[in-house]
Amino acid sequence: MKLSKKKLIITLAIASSALFYLVTPSYLKNAVIYLFPGIDDYTIFSNRKIEIGNKVRPWKTADNYNKLKLKKKERETLENYKSIAYLIIKNDSILYEEYWDNYSNSSLSNSFSAAKSVVGLLIGAAIDDGYIKSIDQKVGEFIPEFNNPPNDKLKIKHLLTMSSGSNWDESYTSPTSLTTQAYYGNNITGLVSDLKITDVPGKYFSYKSGDTQLLSLVLKNATEKSLSDYASEKLWKPLGCEREALWSLDKNNGTEKAYCCLNSNARDFAKIGELVLKDGLINNKQIISKDFIQSATSPANYLIDSDDNKPVNHYGYQWWIINHEGDKIPYARGILGQYIFVLKKENAIVVRLGHKRSKNLIDHHPSDCYEYLTTAKRLLNK
Repeated sequence: MKLSKKKLIITLAIASSALFYLVTPSYLKNAVIYLFPGIDDYTIFSNRKIEIGNKVRPWKTADNYNKLKLKKKERETLENYKSIAYLIIKNDSILYEEYWDNYSNSSLSNSFSAAKSVVGLLIGAAIDDGYIKSIDQKVGEFIPEFNNPPNDKLKIKHLLTMSSGSNWDESYTSPTSLTTQAYYGNNITGLVSDLKITDVPGKYFSYKSGDTQLLSLVLKNATEKSLSDYASEKLWKPLGCEREALWSLDKNNGTEKAYCCLNSNARDFAKIGELVLKDGLINNKQIISKDFIQSATSPANYLIDSDDNKPVNHYGYQWWIINHEGDKIPYARGILGQYIFVLKKENAIVVRLGHKRSKNLIDHHPSDCYEYLTTAKRLLNK
């Protein structure tokens, strides 16, 4: 009996789909199902809570809270890039905040790579606690796979400054890249443990999410605590964050996707900025050493950028540094425009969250960064 053309097409489609699910790795199936990463992806992943403490410190509101208005062009920029939050804090008080698209001051959203800056700070905390001797300590002392050549040359400092020289593939467009496998896969520890150091560490800056994931593995093995638990102990509780956060995992009860997936709200993300603004001193308690924070937010200018062969003036220890109107401003940054800016001159913090950022770079920074900072400075100095 012959199949009709329509039935034949349907049969072939079903067979192709079955074959795809039989032979395709699970991470690639997820990449096909979900297509593009989004700020609500914590809803499709397993997560671990970052607990808050008994003493929360809600932000005060300034006397002129939300009385200053955005200019038409400023609002257009925020809305064109699909912002969900824009928050400006000065002198420990909220000066301006606005939310879009049904998000609020308590809504969770994905930090993406802004999480890297949090991991960097936790390395400083682990040094203060004595779990790590210094940033010059060998990674192989914490991760056995990095005990042998060529990996045995790698130091924590190289990971902090994105100068590992590893063979990590930082591709966001290829469905088979390591970044895609890390985001949608279920064995992120195995993925980074298999990395090889193929270039001399500590010479060239080359942005690699695998470097941050290795830092988190160093932290886990040094502290014998999950990344979320250590973040709760060293950041969320002493900073007085108001809401529990979630760190997305590679599988149920698995490992944190440290390089990307910390989910919190604008007000609590601003607490991370406050820690940097105050050089680690919160409520008369030194949460992370001043020296570490100052080093973390200073350019690693002894490195050469692998893209333009110029000294690095834009990156420290997992923190970006932007030169805006003569001010060197450290900031955390995520791929869809997740920003935590620290404006020391104005004693201010600016947080912008959203679905989109500019694809145009100015001196290594997305062009929308400059616009958000220009707007914030105008409001801060009125």
